[in-house]
Amino acid sequence: MQTLLKEGKKRMEGALSSLEKDFSKLRTGRASTALVDSIEVLYYGTPTPLSQIASVSVPDSRTITIQPWDKGAFSDVDKAIQKSDLGLTPINDGKLIRISLPPLTEERRKELVKVAKKYTEDSKIAIRNVRRDLNESVKKMLKDKTATEDEAHKTQDEIQKITDDFVAKADDAFTAKEKEILEI
Repeated sequence: MQTLLKEGKKRMEGALSSLEKDFSKLRTGRASTALVDSIEVLYYGTPTPLSQIASVSVPDSRTITIQPWDKGAFSDVDKAIQKSDLGLTPINDGKLIRISLPPLTEERRKELVKVAKKYTEDSKIAIRNVRRDLNESVKKMLKDKTATEDEAHKTQDEIQKITDDFVAKADDAFTAKEKEILEI
């Protein structure tokens, strides 16, 4: 039963870390290297993560700079950023690629909050799916007579407590992200 609980916690933590990763891709008013982490550049015909062919830095709160190590990769990086769904316009001066982040409009902020809410809901669904799997395992153990009724009830109560904790953590993460997005 304890192994079952440990496995469940690990899977629920995975759902939360996935939520954090999704949140890092959301563009708030602040520049972050995480914004361009998901961009893949067609480098010599091979899709390559941007971070593997260039150094990415944030000189100030509204600018991201990208410096490809290979001079021939500038146009490829430029194209990849323009094709990405981030809506960013790179400025390429031949030595450095700069991305200026415009301030977000009120409407765009509300859209981002909706997207963050959807990510949170997806995460909560994943957490509840883990709960369902764990409860099914407990019922199977009960059916196979490898656990007593008391153990099964105690474990199911523990599973519910863990689920409630992780759902609360997802809600807290959403609240913090919402505050960050709406902050002007």
